[in-house]
Amino acid sequence: MNRVSFAIPSKGRLQEQTLAFFQDAGLAIEQFGGERGYVARMRALPEVDVRLLSASDIAAGLRDGELHAGVTGEDLLRELGAAFADIVMVAPLGFGRADLVVAVPASWLDVSCMADLEAVAAEHRIATGRRLRVATKYVRQARAFFEAQGVDDFRIVESLGATEGAPAAGVAEVVVDITTTGATLAANHLKTLADGLILHSEAQIAASRRAGWDEASLTVFCRLLDQIDARARAKRLRLVRVSCAGASRSVLHDLFGAAGAVEAHDQSDTATLVFYCPAESLAGLCAEAAASGAGPIAVLAAEYVYEHGSATAKRFSTALSIA
Repeated sequence: MNRVSFAIPSKGRLQEQTLAFFQDAGLAIEQFGGERGYVARMRALPEVDVRLLSASDIAAGLRDGELHAGVTGEDLLRELGAAFADIVMVAPLGFGRADLVVAVPASWLDVSCMADLEAVAAEHRIATGRRLRVATKYVRQARAFFEAQGVDDFRIVESLGATEGAPAAGVAEVVVDITTTGATLAANHLKTLADGLILHSEAQIAASRRAGWDEASLTVFCRLLDQIDARARAKRLRLVRVSCAGASRSVLHDLFGAAGAVEAHDQSDTATLVFYCPAESLAGLCAEAAASGAGPIAVLAAEYVYEHGSATAKRFSTALSIA
């Protein structure tokens, strides 16, 4: 076997961001059957079978080993509970960011932290004979967080709809939900607790330890990771060609080396030095190099900067325990 099953979200903003990410990395995903197709391919890596699934189905597919890898939210992966141990978090993608938080009615003026909520839960139990109800889709994470914070008098009400509406509907007193800006919670007259952050989540490339990995499928997947790393490295670095002119080669080596620049190749027999330089250091470095007598200095952007085995691919191989 040398094929890799890889899933991406089938709809919404997360799908748009995922498609844009892979397009930018030179791994454009083409759907079959138009926009409603649920099978796709990467022309650059034809050994990768791309499926379009809901974010929650991707998490389940990774849990069960039906998918080698996929893009989904960290919040959904951690909700797998004990099965999360079978997931390898390969690479955060920098989009799909959201926070999993504890929120209470804004009218609870004296409740601002989990310790306050613990007191309210105890009072609620005495007054009503019932435990405080917590509405959420994130049952495992909510229960673990409340227990870790010493809040015992609660029970989970699993939410199947709009969780933020549960208190107004009389279904629950407290919610645990995902939020990006807090606007939806505020619109429903809820506030987040100061120490009620359960998880900073974002989209991840994740892989399943339970999938049928072998040397061939690992090689294919590592090529995908190498390509992504090469694009990310190109965004961080610039190729700088420095004509030594009246400047000392050793001074230039020291100057660029101190900023983390790496010489591209041995130029000892020429009057030009070539470095891969961190983009954020360029302005000051080039000014100092010119002041030392170097020039002209050319700065070039690269589309990709490849290494022999990317750091992400090496970490993944180690985590999967396959040499």
